Amino acid sequence: MTADEIAFMDLAELGRAYRNGSLSPVDVVRASLQRLDKLEPALNAVAQRLDAAALAEAEQATAELKAGKDRGPLHGIPVAIKDLIEVAGASTGYGSKVRPPAIASKDAPLVQHLREAGAIILCKANLLEYAYGIAHPDVGQTNNPHDVGRTSGGSSGGSAALVAAGILPLSVGTDTGGSIRIPASYCGIVGLKPTFGLVSLEGVFPPSWSLDHAGPLARSVSDAALLLEALTGKSFPLSSPSLAGVRIGVPGFHCESRELTPAVAANLAEALKRLQAAGATIKRLDIAELTLANSELRRIILPEASVIHAGLYAENPAGYAPRTRSQVEAGFEAKAVDYIKAQEFRVKLRDAVEAAFDEVDVLIGPSVPFPAPIEDPEFTEDGEEGEMLSSGFANMTGQPSLSLPSGMDGHLPLGLQLTGAVGGDGKLLRIALGIEAVLDAGRRPSL
Repeated sequence: MTADEIAFMDLAELGRAYRNGSLSPVDVVRASLQRLDKLEPALNAVAQRLDAAALAEAEQATAELKAGKDRGPLHGIPVAIKDLIEVAGASTGYGSKVRPPAIASKDAPLVQHLREAGAIILCKANLLEYAYGIAHPDVGQTNNPHDVGRTSGGSSGGSAALVAAGILPLSVGTDTGGSIRIPASYCGIVGLKPTFGLVSLEGVFPPSWSLDHAGPLARSVSDAALLLEALTGKSFPLSSPSLAGVRIGVPGFHCESRELTPAVAANLAEALKRLQAAGATIKRLDIAELTLANSELRRIILPEASVIHAGLYAENPAGYAPRTRSQVEAGFEAKAVDYIKAQEFRVKLRDAVEAAFDEVDVLIGPSVPFPAPIEDPEFTEDGEEGEMLSSGFANMTGQPSLSLPSGMDGHLPLGLQLTGAVGGDGKLLRIALGIEAVLDAGRRPSL
């Protein structure tokens, strides 16, 4: 089987091939490395390749499976790790030039969990600077597998591009205001921000301790659920993908925004029509607090990030990309009273959105109001919601939120965002599986 034939196999297909002997983890890792050779540096998705270590881990996984030691569905599966998460023996560069990349002495717990599940760490994935700023000019933007003249999104753009391009089936990203879901939408894959605190953030550089999450990127809901199980040690079983009786809430602020392009608005309307035909109940909602979610998020992330970066900034301010440095400097000027009020607003917002789940099972909206742009938009306060229109609120509330492929605008993917109640990750994944089956919207890039 060729590298291109292996490229888009899902976990179930790979698992069957491993266990019937038609493929081995060594075959799949070699295929991943061949795809990397073919597609880099055009994608610019990889911060560090770990070829030798990955092949050694693949040899071990192959031997274990032959000997009857089966660690489960991730055994022998290559995974990418965002380059602000520590991987023992690998450098962590953070997408920045403030400091030289540092070799991690130990795995972050989430990486340790993946190793225990038998996963193979293939590479570190590129990101926007410290998952907070822009693409550092000395690192460069990660490009979209569907159109390398456009961005794959931020900040987990490398993680998303590697999965979308068929280089590997799974990756791990982080999300502080949409940084898993936005690149997942741009790249036409599934990206899940789990409930706050569900995935350990020890050994993960924190843009904001109040808002940060880590979670899966995959090409299907089923694969994302399996990765979440490995990251958490919890079970998220998926049942038959039926939408009969599922109550879907449509927040007007997200779904009727003037920022939606005509293609995104039409895609959302068509998706809702198809979901209703499949048995779901559609209910329009007005949640007033959503209108302030992103502006209040900025009042939290700006000072928190600047406290986190204070030592780095004092050490080498010139090492930042100029726009990242300006964000760090802006946070130093933030008022404590604004930060405290924003934290108080988080509670009010969470209560208001949680109350909506008395009436509906899931909230829906466009993952991003437009398809992948040429460059990552700036993090600004100019009266526009921008990329974070639908995504930022769930970082404020800590609710699980997922981007799902929902169609195309020409050759560019569009995404549908689903959000569930705090702690309702399993229910969210089950509903997402049903919606995925109805939309059947994924499309591979022509690479």
